[in-house]
Amino acid sequence: MSKDLIDSYREVLGKVEGLQRGFTTGTAMQGAAKAAALMLLSQKIISKIDIELKNKKVLILPVVNASFSMDSAECGIIKDSGDDEDDITHGYEFRARVIIIDTKEIIITAGVGIGKITKEGLPVRVGEWAINHNPRNMIKKSLTPLIPEGKGFKVELSVPDGVKLASETWNPRLGIVGGISILGTSGIVEPKSSKAYTASIAISLHVARIEDPSVIFLVFGYVGEAFVKKHYKAGDERIVKFGDHAGFTLKTAGRMGFGRIILVGHIGKMSKLASGIFNTHSKYGDARLETLAAYAGVAGLAPEKIKLLLKMKMAERGASFLREEGASGAFDLLNDSIIERSLYLIKKPVILNSVILNLRGDILSDSTGYGCAEDV
Repeated sequence: MSKDLIDSYREVLGKVEGLQRGFTTGTAMQGAAKAAALMLLSQKIISKIDIELKNKKVLILPVVNASFSMDSAECGIIKDSGDDEDDITHGYEFRARVIIIDTKEIIITAGVGIGKITKEGLPVRVGEWAINHNPRNMIKKSLTPLIPEGKGFKVELSVPDGVKLASETWNPRLGIVGGISILGTSGIVEPKSSKAYTASIAISLHVARIEDPSVIFLVFGYVGEAFVKKHYKAGDERIVKFGDHAGFTLKTAGRMGFGRIILVGHIGKMSKLASGIFNTHSKYGDARLETLAAYAGVAGLAPEKIKLLLKMKMAERGASFLREEGASGAFDLLNDSIIERSLYLIKKPVILNSVILNLRGDILSDSTGYGCAEDV
C-alpha cells in the first residue's frame, strides 16, 4: 500500500490528544464496496477509492487484492484503527464483491467471516447478518449514484480472518455466530476510547435482560467468570465481564431493572470499589492496601501488623496475610462498604450482593449468604 495514501487519509482523520484516529469496519466495507462497483462498471483495476464520511470529510483509501470479470468485481480495504490498541481488527482485510442485478435495489449480504444474529436484543434482527444499519446505509449511499439505468447491485461482504477474530470478541456471548460484526456510527475510530467497550457492556446487559431479568452476574474478568460458572452454574448469557468499568456497568444494570445484581471479583479490584473508585484502571487511583489496612484495623489487627500490610505490593498477598493473622473479618467489612457505595451509585431499587475472591477463586467474603446455584 502507498505510504503517501496512508499519510493522507490519516491527516484527514486527525489526532486527539496526540493519538491517531482510525476508521471503522463499516468504513472499510464502504470503501471496498464502492471500489468493487467502480471496477465492475469500468472493467479496470483501481488502486484507491474516495469515500465520504458522515461528517462530510473525504478519505482516499488504498485498495488491495482487486480483481474483476464481466459479471463481478471484488477487492479489499485494510482496516486502520489508528492508535486504538484495543481494536483487534486493525491491519485485517475487509472485502466486498459486487454484481449487477436486474432489480432496482441494492442488496447487501455477507459471506465468510461475518456473523449472523441468533438472539434478540441486538440492533439487527435474528437471522440477519451482523451488519449494523449505519454501515448498510453508508454503503448504499456510496453505490446509489453508480447504479446502471434499470439495474441494481448485490454486495457480498466478507472478512477472510473474521472467524478467528470473532473468537477474541464478545460476539459468541451475544449470540452472533460465525464471524465478526460490521459496525460504525461516525465511521471514525477514536483512539483508546472506552465508548466501544462500554457500548458492548450495555448490549450484553440488554441481551441478558431479555433472557432473564431476575438476576445478572457482573464480573471484572476471568477469575469471577470461572467462579460464577462453577458455583452458580450460570451460562455466558447471564454473565457480563466489564473490565475496569464497574461504575458504568452497575449503573446500567440498575437502570435496566434487573431484580438482583451479583457482583463477583478479586480482592484487588473489589477493594477499590470499597474506597469509592468505580473505574478501577490504575490511572484513576489506587488505594487497595490502604483500604484493606483500614478495615483490618477495625477488625482488630494490631498496629504493627497494619504497618506490615501497608508495605505489601499486592492485594492478593495482603489478603493472605489477613487470613494468617486471623483478621478475615476485614473482608466482610470491606464487602459491606462495596454494597453500600454501589447502591448509592446505582440509585435504583435492586438487590445487590457481592462476592470477594482471591486468585484461586476461594471466597473471602460472600454477602449472598448461600453461594450455590440452587438458591439463585
